[in-house]
Amino acid sequence: MALTKEMKAEIIAKYGTNPNDTGRPEVQIAVLTARINDLTPHFEQFPKDHHSRVGLLKMVGKRRRLLDYLQEKDIERYRKIINDLSIRK
Repeated sequence: MALTKEMKAEIIAKYGTNPNDTGRPEVQIAVLTARINDLTPHFEQFPKDHHSRVGLLKMVGKRRRLLDYLQEKDIERYRKIINDLSIRK
């Protein structure tokens, strides 16, 4: 199931400072994590879907870069988002 507007708004409300705050790294990381978690079961059903796998790998790379940025800027916010989303490093 794709990420709906309601689900995205809920993520933005949880990690952003206001309902329109989509630029904050925590919000971007949380949205990417939701999309990645949504796509993962798709590959169990369709293992030969290489085109979607490329998109998934791009999302994982972008999330990794955002996490690295956040780690350099504010280590406490980085640790909090890692624990909230259960992302291992």
